[in-house]
Amino acid sequence: MTADTVLLDVDGTLIDSSYHHTIAWAKAFADEGLYPPLWTVHRAIGMGGDRLVPHVTDEETEWRCGDRVREGWERAYAQLVDDVHPFDGAGELVRALRERGLKVALASSGKERFTATAIEAIGVTRDDVDAVTTSADADASKPDPGILKVALDAAGGTSAIVVGDSTWDVEAAKAIDAPTLTVRTGGFDAAELTAAGAELVVDTVADLIDADWDHLRSLR
Repeated sequence: MTADTVLLDVDGTLIDSSYHHTIAWAKAFADEGLYPPLWTVHRAIGMGGDRLVPHVTDEETEWRCGDRVREGWERAYAQLVDDVHPFDGAGELVRALRERGLKVALASSGKERFTATAIEAIGVTRDDVDAVTTSADADASKPDPGILKVALDAAGGTSAIVVGDSTWDVEAAKAIDAPTLTVRTGGFDAAELTAAGAELVVDTVADLIDADWDHLRSLR
């Protein structure tokens, strides 16, 4: 089935926020006397907070202080968000996909206020896309495919192609039988994205603006 909808991840894909999130999570962990190596935190970016805390630490830590860590992350990221900028071509890609007749959903699992800030930074409005999701729209975050299913349904689409920046995006996309195009801007390298199952790896979203979307839509 040819895809009629493009589900765009936001953090690390359209906006350069992965390392800001890493620092925010590190500060939140430190507030609880926890100091996981930064590389382990960064490798978990792309998961939602519901999964990140036990993934980086353990289930006992999640039980003991997971909610406090998530609250701490939100406070810390709010102090950094003004320093987050969109990647070149992010807004142009959104508009180019719509001009090609594709439905476009911003499939974010971030907090609503941060997603709203990201949309403004990209230079688009909610009228420029068919759907926008946030963490409030699914019970579990990536790699669970819930947010992608919600985004596809909200956009009124029937079959999707996913654009993301992490192996977690690829895993979630595979769960809904959607091919994934990945960018390296989240900090994952090309080899591991390909090994995870990405159909295409490019450096940034700007590289996708003039891509052969007729071909990409038919990937399965």
